[in-house]
Amino acid sequence: MKNMIEWLKKPWPYWAGGTLLGIFNVILLGITGTPWHINTGFLTWGIGILDLIGVKAYKWEFFKIFDYTYEDIILNHNLFINKYTILNIGIIIGALIATLLSSQFKLKRLKGKKQTILALVGGIIMGYGARLTSGCNIGSFFSGIPSFSLHAWVYWIFVVLGSIAGTKILSKYLI
Repeated sequence: MKNMIEWLKKPWPYWAGGTLLGIFNVILLGITGTPWHINTGFLTWGIGILDLIGVKAYKWEFFKIFDYTYEDIILNHNLFINKYTILNIGIIIGALIATLLSSQFKLKRLKGKKQTILALVGGIIMGYGARLTSGCNIGSFFSGIPSFSLHAWVYWIFVVLGSIAGTKILSKYLI
């Protein structure tokens, strides 16, 4: 048992992690009929919350373009008990377990208002971008590229370009 715990604390080779993620994605596809994606869960939560306060977001043009109906969004999905929520919670719990096993878990205090504002703005931009590209790094990259989806390849190109630009901006102005 002690050897197994020591083995879990050491970094895994990239090929091992990638192989496991691929196997889990195939199992998920077999069980649910859809590949791994995340931000649809957040979209469902948002629509459900807006519906509870009287805003009929499912009537917005965005949902007409993608042919979502009220039944698809609200009636066929419980607001918090659906496959998307379960996947999102699983990702959070899995990331926490992996971080704890590798002894990398740390709580850090934000350095100030500037860092807080930048983190919030960055998160909003990332969420908005994920909806525009029909997926985040998991839905567009991890599940899209292996299925040769054109949007995933375009996403990958712009993620690389954005990462280069973001790194240059951070290193020049913020770090």
